[in-house]
Parts: sequence; C-alpha cells; structure tokens
Amino acid sequence: MRRPRHVAKLAAAIVLAPLVAVTAPNAVAADEPAADAPTIGDFIQLADRYLEQRAATVTVSSSPVGAAPQIGVMAVPTTDALGRKLAAEYRQLATLGAEYKEIDGGYAGAEVTVTPNGPFSRTETTIRLQVVEDTKLYHPTDQVAAGAPEAEEYSIDHTLTFTRDGSGTWVLASDLADTGSMPPSTYMAEPQLDLEVPGEDSGTPDEPEGDRTDASSPSGASGPEGDPKAEQVAAGYDYNKMVAHANKHWKNYSDRFRRYGNDCTNFISQAMRAGGWKHNGDRRRHNSSWYYGHTSTIHTSYTWAGAENWYWFAKKWSKRTRILRYVQDMAKADVLQADFDRNNNINHTMIVTKPSIDGNHYLTYHTPSTHNRSLKKILHKYPRASWYAHRT
Repeated sequence: MRRPRHVAKLAAAIVLAPLVAVTAPNAVAADEPAADAPTIGDFIQLADRYLEQRAATVTVSSSPVGAAPQIGVMAVPTTDALGRKLAAEYRQLATLGAEYKEIDGGYAGAEVTVTPNGPFSRTETTIRLQVVEDTKLYHPTDQVAAGAPEAEEYSIDHTLTFTRDGSGTWVLASDLADTGSMPPSTYMAEPQLDLEVPGEDSGTPDEPEGDRTDASSPSGASGPEGDPKAEQVAAGYDYNKMVAHANKHWKNYSDRFRRYGNDCTNFISQAMRAGGWKHNGDRRRHNSSWYYGHTSTIHTSYTWAGAENWYWFAKKWSKRTRILRYVQDMAKADVLQADFDRNNNINHTMIVTKPSIDGNHYLTYHTPSTHNRSLKKILHKYPRASWYAHRT
C-alpha cells in the first residue's frame, strides 16, 4: 500500500510540534500591508498544520485502546476559546478513533492537502481565508489486503478566521467547516436535519417506518452470497456505471447537473441515471414522477433531489428498489438512506461503491463530499438513526 507522506510524522506532531507563529508589524494596514506582512502562503501553512492535527487525532496511532487520549498542545496558535473547544473535540475524536479500531481496524494514518478556494480578506486585526481540505484516512494494511479500499476520502470547504493577539501574533480564531448533512469521521457535529422538504400530494398511504432496515443481522454480519442483483438484469441496469459515476464525481461535481445546497440525493439520482434508470412522468411535486430538468424553464421533480421523495418513488411508485432486511445484505450500487432523528422523514442518501463479503460495505455520498466510508463506522457514529437499505 502506498504510504502517505504525512503519516509517519502525524502522531508525533500532535504532542511535539512547536507552535507556528505568524507575526506582523502593528503598522500593517488593511489597504497597505507592510513589505514583511504575512502572505496567504503563511496562512495556508497554518491551515495545513491545524487540519493535519485534526485528521491525525482519529487515527489508531493517536488513540490507543485502553489509554486516555493525550492531545498535547495545539499544532497552531489559537485563541483561548477555540483552544478549549478543540481540546474537547480532539479528546472525543481520539476516543472515537479507539472505538473504530475495535469495530473494523480504525484508521492507520492520514494525509491532508489544503488548497486556497476563495478571497483572502485582510484588515488590520483580522484575516479570513477560504480553503478546501482534501483528506485521506488510510485503512490498515491487513484490511486493504482483505478487500477494503486503500482509504476513506473527504473534501470539505473551510472559512478560517485569524486574529492578532496582544503580541502581534496571528492566531486561529474560528473554523466554519461546511460539513453538510452528515459530517465525516474527523468532525463531531450532529447531522443537520430537515434540509429537504417533502413534496406535496405524495399519494402515499403507508408510513416508511414499516420498511426500516435492521442495522445488524442476527449472525453478526455476513454479506450477500452469489449474485444478489441478478434479479434486476432484465431491467437493463448497469451497476458498474452507477459506481463509476459515484467514484468519478464524489468530489469533482458533474457539470451536467445543478448542484444543490444539500446534494446527497441529487448525486444518487445522477448515479442511478448513469446506470440506466429512465425519467418517469412530468408531475414535479408528485412522488410518482422522477426526472431532471436540464433548463431553468423545465423544473426538476422533487423525487430527484429530495431524500424522502426519492424513497417513495424508488420503493413504492416505480418499484425500482425493494427494502432489504439487513444493511449487511447490500451489494454494489445499492442505496442506503438515513432518518437521523427517527421522525419518519428521511434526511440522507448514500451509495455502495465497494461491497464487502463481510458486510462492512463502503459508501460514497455528497454533503459533504465523501468517498468509501465504512458502513460499520457510519452505523457506530449514528446509533439512533433509522436506516433504509434499497436493493437497486
């Protein structure tokens, strides 16, 4: 397995790395920075070290089972308030990393790339920087040898704010991370709920709660045997094309489709379309229709980008999917949906991009952009959710 350049140093960096200070003369003005004023490159370096530390905290090397998490000093200088907040988050993440190690081997290391993504705004006392964090969390070598993907990947937009303390040192004051409806492994935020509004006139007499999928099978978890999707061959679906679309566009969004603020179900509909699902109907708000409007005058159906609406079209109206009893029974290109607060309104949609014979499948989704995340980790992090596993 290719080893990332950051992995060897990350665990030590959490405790041993000296604080990186960026100082600037007090004379720096908003419209006329001094010749030796810090540049955007200086703050990119700070952002890189901060996000490296966050990612490393959830890896196996920094979260030994049975030991209290030892986070040490911050990798970059912060305000007192942010420092306290991060210390608490890192303790939680280290504990979570130890739990992940127990359930599926955890993460062996991390690799972080930080790229500017927007204006670099400066005043005399505040700098605001927009960046994209691209992180790989590497799976242990033995897990990869057994068929796991090399790494889980995610891409997140950040707005970082730096302020100057009394000594003139720039310190990290806040991180506004766009983690969307389902935060990745290195963030502790709860899922954002009720981001998608169900369509009107759904015409559905049943409640989805009767279709809930059990999070674990009685035997502990075993994947499907044989070819579980043979029954759908007659429909002309191409599951390899569904997965190929998800693998290609999990981070680099397709320019053939609009991007929504909460984009998870839009992304899944694109994958289904790539694999052979045909447009159906023309009733935008009715769950019996499913189509994408390519122009501003042709509206897209609610079922295309609404998680709850997609469920009703896929399972009831079109019968293109059926609900599986256990999540471990999913196969390539099957879809998993989540109702995080169990209020019978589905919040999130994902696709299996790499199935596993042991039932620990790997899922990909948007909002945030995440590739090949372990099913066991998802179930562990959201134990209160209701799950709906669709055979596509």
